[in-house]
Amino acid sequence: MVLEVGDTVKMRKTHPCGSDTWVLTRVGADIKMRCEGCGRLVMLDRQDFEKRVKKILSRAEGTTDEQKA
Repeated sequence: MVLEVGDTVKMRKTHPCGSDTWVLTRVGADIKMRCEGCGRLVMLDRQDFEKRVKKILSRAEGTTDEQKA
């Protein structure tokens, strides 16, 4: 899965604040993301993240799918 800092993703389960959308702030072996609802920062390893993500809602500014191919 190709991820970039600034991508917005939708997770399978909602956060306790009620939001299920997150913005990626760090990408690598670990994924760090910020909740869009309350601003909480959470860090997951890539394997757990890929199991829990439902879909990528939007890509970071200035990047397109053609640039990543």
